[in-house]
Amino acid sequence: MIDSHCHLADETFSADLAEVVSRAKGAGLERALVVLAAGNPREAAQAERVVELWPDVRLSVGVHPHQAHQFADDPRRAATAVREQFAATPSARAVGEIGLDYHYDFSPRDVQQAVFRAQVRLARELERPVVIHTREADEDTIAILREAGGVRGVLHCFTGSPALADAGLALGLHISLAGIVTFPKAAALRETARRVPLDRLLVETDSPFLAPVPYRGKRNEPAYLVRVLDTLAEMHQMPSGDLARRTTATFHALFRP
Repeated sequence: MIDSHCHLADETFSADLAEVVSRAKGAGLERALVVLAAGNPREAAQAERVVELWPDVRLSVGVHPHQAHQFADDPRRAATAVREQFAATPSARAVGEIGLDYHYDFSPRDVQQAVFRAQVRLARELERPVVIHTREADEDTIAILREAGGVRGVLHCFTGSPALADAGLALGLHISLAGIVTFPKAAALRETARRVPLDRLLVETDSPFLAPVPYRGKRNEPAYLVRVLDTLAEMHQMPSGDLARRTTATFHALFRP
């Protein structure tokens, strides 16, 4: 079982990181993909602690759309920052999370798009997958990925429409489900999730955010991935262990850890 997206380098975990990692291992997790904000020295330092505690974890480095405004003068600098940190991070395996967020618009949309494009180009150059964040920006996200062509990666913490799922799958992307899929009012998301082929499905916590039922409202952590997996296994009428093996194999095929 692998948590394909979490933020263990977040300061929320700084006080009890060793215990969080221990619980993850105890829950049966083989590894996790820990997402880092490019150019954040505090996260980079905590990521080193994570790797010491859990050598099997892998890392992803990117400029989130919320921080894209920091590169408004030259969006190519975002790709440069990611490239430099990637080269200095032996466990790095992906570029992300990157993408577009039109819900909060913390960065101007044209800047978000330029920074996204620059990082997608870098991922292709590095021959690494991308971890994509998209919120209320489906058409532009798909258009940029389609324009780039040949991009491997995952739509993380998927909460989108059937149309977005179909468009992402048509581009060869994977789709990752998080704790939201366990929420009672997430019936539409569960219905969309059923259309994702099992060999394109990943599971994640996005911790410390979006804790699944019955932990909703608490800090999320990788150990709670079991609840996401159980929910999806029930949907597909298969044993959780079988789905765990399928999603683990899919993770390895995509991220080549």
